[in-house]
This record gives sequence, structure tokens and C-alpha cells, in this order.
Amino acid sequence: MKRSEIKDLIIRSLEPDAPEDLAKSLDEEGVSFDFSKGFTGRVLDAVYTPVMAVKREAEFLRNLNYAFYRIALTGVAAIVLLLLSLFIMEGSLSLNAFLGINDTYDESIVCLLTGK
Repeated sequence: MKRSEIKDLIIRSLEPDAPEDLAKSLDEEGVSFDFSKGFTGRVLDAVYTPVMAVKREAEFLRNLNYAFYRIALTGVAAIVLLLLSLFIMEGSLSLNAFLGINDTYDESIVCLLTGK
């Protein structure tokens, strides 16, 4: 039997209203629908190999580092802009300027923090 005939038999046997003699003729020709012994194990081993897990972990860490650097760099830029704006508004970069308080409010802040 030629390959095209076997292909036609296989396609016709997959139809819901296929006669039973098609399967018998395929069996006579030596065509089998069964997988070889250990096929399932080989497929699962190929899918769940430790190499794939290591590759996925490395890819995750690389993406995490990329996201961290993007966030960290924008955070540093925001901090620098905040410090520059404080320096420009107060004229000096001191702890009071950083906290946004003037000298007149020092006593009231200390009272609020200590409770006395």
C-alpha cells in the first residue's frame, strides 16, 4: 500500500461515521495508533528537565534586575530633584530645610515628638 493510501485510510478512520473495516485494513498494513513503550516518560522528561528550570530562573532574575534598575534610577533622579528644589527654596541644604521646617517651628516640633 502506498503512503497516500495509508494517509487516506487514517484520515477516513478519524471521521465519526467511519466503518470498522478501515481500522482492520490499517492493522493489516502494520499501521498502529499506539505510541512506543516509554513515550510518555520521555516527553515528560523533556518538558520538565532541570535545565529548563534553570533557564527560567535565570530569565526571571534578569527581568527582575532590569525592572529594579529602571525603578532605582528613577527613584534616585526623584531624590536628586527633591534635594535641588529644597536647596533652591531654602538657600541651604540643612536638616531643617530637608524636613521643610523653619527655625521658628523647632520648639513646637520637639514638643510634639517628646510629649513635653
